[in-house]
Amino acid sequence: MNNQIMIRATFIVLWAAGICWASECTRTSHKQQEIPKDDPLSIILEKLNKTTSSLKSYQSQVEYKFSQPVLDSESLRKGVLYYARSGGTSALSINFNTLKQDDEKEQKYIEQYIILDVARMPLPDLELKGIWLAHLDYQIKEAKYYQLAEPNDPNKSTDVFDLASRNLPMLGFSKTVDLKKQFDVKLVEQKKAGSENFIQVHLKVKPNSIYKDDYITIDFWIDEKLGLPAKIVAVKSEPEPPFGDIEEIKFLKPKVNRGIDKKVFEFKIPKDFGEPQVTPLERRVK
Repeated sequence: MNNQIMIRATFIVLWAAGICWASECTRTSHKQQEIPKDDPLSIILEKLNKTTSSLKSYQSQVEYKFSQPVLDSESLRKGVLYYARSGGTSALSINFNTLKQDDEKEQKYIEQYIILDVARMPLPDLELKGIWLAHLDYQIKEAKYYQLAEPNDPNKSTDVFDLASRNLPMLGFSKTVDLKKQFDVKLVEQKKAGSENFIQVHLKVKPNSIYKDDYITIDFWIDEKLGLPAKIVAVKSEPEPPFGDIEEIKFLKPKVNRGIDKKVFEFKIPKDFGEPQVTPLERRVK
């Protein structure tokens, strides 16, 4: 899979799970956003915001499906997501274990995506600083590091929502009024059996939106009991409609604030891997 696609998908996971590098970021968003009492959508987004602000750990099975309708092709990756936040710092690991391509049988396919402050990464021979995404592909024995943020600057926020906003809108953390400038936003009635416990929010990109070249629509299904997203479906603007590629992410069997062993965020580059490819922030292609 294209690495830029996977980085973007990682951002979706981060965003949907309500993850924040600085514990103050969600509190700040509460202060800035006034919620109209008669607006059901705003009430739902505020509830989502409150839930994520109390998130200390999160673990779930994750399924990432990438569909290309114009090619009649799709791939499905399955794995586990781990997240923990403590003392103003956080860590995230997404471990994919299997891959199913089109009608082929599901096979073992190991990939790791880890986001950490570089001080916690095994890079003794590299003088790197800031927040980085490490990608380990065990099929081609390759390791890559992508810088996501410079070292913490008191004048700049390094929360993951600011990082992700370069690619995605910030549902639940952006002000509702700002969200409505970029999208036609509405709640969708759930008619299917078994869907009564989920709230669907539909975003349709406006013609003058800053996201018009990236997405056509984005849908979220929020677990009403947990107050966190359970599924996201994003339809890309390429190829041209109605054949846009589709990204779908499901979060299954979530465990919220139950604690996570720090060892799940530790990793080592196997000896038979090649030299890691390092991409600083200024060299990343959006």
